[in-house]
Amino acid sequence: MTITPGDRAIAFSTVFNFRDLGGLPTVDGRKVKRGKVFRSDNLGRLQERDAEAFAALGITRVIDLRRVGEVASLGRIPEWTRVAWHHHHLEHEMWDHSTYTDEIGVARWLADRYRDLLETGAADIARVITLLSNVDEGPAVVHCVAGKDRTGLVSAMVLSLLDVPDDEIANDYALTELSEPAYLAWVRSVDPAEAAKAQPPFYTQTPADAMRLTMAELRERHGTPRDYLRRSGITEQTVERLRQGLIE
Repeated sequence: MTITPGDRAIAFSTVFNFRDLGGLPTVDGRKVKRGKVFRSDNLGRLQERDAEAFAALGITRVIDLRRVGEVASLGRIPEWTRVAWHHHHLEHEMWDHSTYTDEIGVARWLADRYRDLLETGAADIARVITLLSNVDEGPAVVHCVAGKDRTGLVSAMVLSLLDVPDDEIANDYALTELSEPAYLAWVRSVDPAEAAKAQPPFYTQTPADAMRLTMAELRERHGTPRDYLRRSGITEQTVERLRQGLIE
């Protein structure tokens, strides 16, 4: 089965992995509300020619998950967007790329990294979800550099609290890979030398099995994602506010 983002994906000139988390089904047959929470790659690349399209989304809040150095080198979302900018880096060690082998495979290697990030960044993830639960403050977008790993985990945790099935969460995660050709074409146009560098496969691949493993093993360690988030500082009031604001 081919998974496509349908009309949840939103195209900008130099932002390639932007999509609505709304429209995904819950286990009881309802859906996540559209136009409330978005996920994205680096919004520091947003161009003023995209101002009208961005404004049409009504976004009032941006939650930036990047490291301080990444924000400094890659830039914040432009001032002309007039959004509230919240910076919440998810605490984790830099990845040791030398540990990757083809025998381990992309899905297993990424799931191991996500496990570590869930453990060391738990308090930060809880703070981000608490921010997102303030739905009455307006639509929000969460992003990092590629919109893949940190953004993927936060999105997975939010969707799990909304009772979206793990397979749907994994399929949404996998959609990031569809954005890579457009991103690489842009890099070739602006920095051919950078584009020519060989990249490890986990840079550009987002196999659904990576998120399936992550969710299954999170349940083995913590019981449920909700149990994990409760231990990380998420209150029942926050969960209820998130559900009331984001489920149709």
